[in-house]
Amino acid sequence: MAIPLRRADPSNITAGARTFFVTSSIAGKRNLLQSQRSAQLFIDVLYQYRSQHKYLLHDFVVMLDHFHVLITVGQEISIERAVQFIKGGFAFRAGRELGFRPPVWERGFSEVRIYGPEALARIQEYIALNPVKRQLALSSSEYVYSSSHGEFELDVVPRGLKPRYGWPRSGTSEDVP
Repeated sequence: MAIPLRRADPSNITAGARTFFVTSSIAGKRNLLQSQRSAQLFIDVLYQYRSQHKYLLHDFVVMLDHFHVLITVGQEISIERAVQFIKGGFAFRAGRELGFRPPVWERGFSEVRIYGPEALARIQEYIALNPVKRQLALSSSEYVYSSSHGEFELDVVPRGLKPRYGWPRSGTSEDVP
């Protein structure tokens, strides 16, 4: 009987770029992200670590008590580490600049790995429409703390994940193929 080939060599088990939909909530579901100052600080932290090449940023929305991001991490970083940068960076700066006291975040986070264009399209729709469903905006493009607002520079989604059909982000599900 042949022994199965095992790929235990770290170079074989470390994945390349991986794309994730990540969600995390403020401790106690408090509305700490409701002010312009705190929401903008969160976005600044997202872009700070993006500029340091910790991850690629494809989509995001900052809600009153939680956030959603669509990011890609390379093989040199885990999704846990990327989220630690985001949550830890925000908590540190919010404490220093806004007087927030710990704990800022709920422990942990949820992540879903995105493997294909259909899942990518569903996640992008969910992120875009989250403020509309929560009645924070009439359309996704008018919610200023979201990548759907159109004023943010975003990274190109990895080639294998690009949706087959683009869709405008006008804030209605009818726009999604």
